[in-house]
Amino acid sequence: MRIQRQKVKLSYINMAPRTPKGDDFMLDVATARARILENLPSCGQETVALTAACGRILAQDVHARRANPPVCVSAMDGYAVQAADASAGATLTVIDEAPAGRPSSRTVVSGTCIRIYTGSQVPDGADAIVIQENTERTDQTVTLTQAAHTGQFIRKQGQDFAQGAVLLTAGSRLGPRDIGLAAAGGLVWLPVRRRPRVGILATGDEILLPGDTAPPDGIFNSASFMLSALLTQEGAEAIVLPIARDNASSLSSAFAHTHDLDMLITIGGASVGTYDLVRSTLEAEGLIQNFWKIAMRPGKPLMSGTLRGMPVLGLPGNPVAVLVCSMVFVLPALHKLMGRSASNTPDMQTALLGADVKENDQRQDFLRATLHTNETGQLVATPFTRQDSAQLNILAQSQALVIRTPHAAAQKAGTPCSILRLP
Repeated sequence: MRIQRQKVKLSYINMAPRTPKGDDFMLDVATARARILENLPSCGQETVALTAACGRILAQDVHARRANPPVCVSAMDGYAVQAADASAGATLTVIDEAPAGRPSSRTVVSGTCIRIYTGSQVPDGADAIVIQENTERTDQTVTLTQAAHTGQFIRKQGQDFAQGAVLLTAGSRLGPRDIGLAAAGGLVWLPVRRRPRVGILATGDEILLPGDTAPPDGIFNSASFMLSALLTQEGAEAIVLPIARDNASSLSSAFAHTHDLDMLITIGGASVGTYDLVRSTLEAEGLIQNFWKIAMRPGKPLMSGTLRGMPVLGLPGNPVAVLVCSMVFVLPALHKLMGRSASNTPDMQTALLGADVKENDQRQDFLRATLHTNETGQLVATPFTRQDSAQLNILAQSQALVIRTPHAAAQKAGTPCSILRLP
């Protein structure tokens, strides 16, 4: 059962004065990330069946409908006894049998016992279980070969969780173990965050769908499908829109069909070239611009704003820049839309450089790198020599991005560095 869609509302009207004018200005990465996230609310919620909840973000705490186990049960196959009778060598009379799901109506009294199995309800009067390996059975009597103590091999009612206990907390991403826990608590439906509908719009006269007949200068649309896979993996409903061409008419037509999206991501056309018309066309459509250029490599021409209350992120056209910008900016925004925690800083790790790196300029660098563990167990990140943002083969071979701050000095192999693992 879906609830009515809630539109995400954003406004960057008050942000404009904070961004200096002029095409030469570049916003730093941390500020850009914070600006994207600060006014971004979460999507609405919906109720889904337990079988459809894996991977979703829980919208509210959920409580157990009953205790687990619901009654005291045996943890082993054996005999339910009174601990006072359970001395080594004692002989007891077997008065009944209680398979799991068929509890006995008899009461264990001194000198008696009931045959019991794993998961069977502990009968009245019993306070211990003697495992069958520690008994010798003769007809309707059983002799104990080892003593037992009170509570032995009994799982008490509510030992796992009590009725009404919080099983899962809001904001959790539900995995298979969470689904099992919810099922154990008797839950059939779970309140989850609605999957954000994210439109992906590639632009450019040279862009083709994979499989199309390609002219010599045609480029297959790898970036949209890579981004769609990333967003889907993170739990979004990714929608690859038809490619928009490098003219205002085509772009306007594409933007007119984005009313039911929670976020729009454009690819290409956000720079300052003659045919880079995304920004100007969006502004004509009513875009409230947040910023459009950041001090980052790859990913300098990145645009942020809102169109009719919908957040818009304009990514560069090169596929490597698309993935890097998605790791740094798109995924945190997506997580916030989904009700997940979204930090203003990427989830970085420390490693050792596996190769020398040159000094850096004014832009924050994200270098594609391989990872391995050295003989002392330390993680080593080795940047590729070539860092061309159009080379997908190198990106596919990479396991991490080495992050270098603006104006960082040259570093030798073996010195510590910060990395961001690639999905």
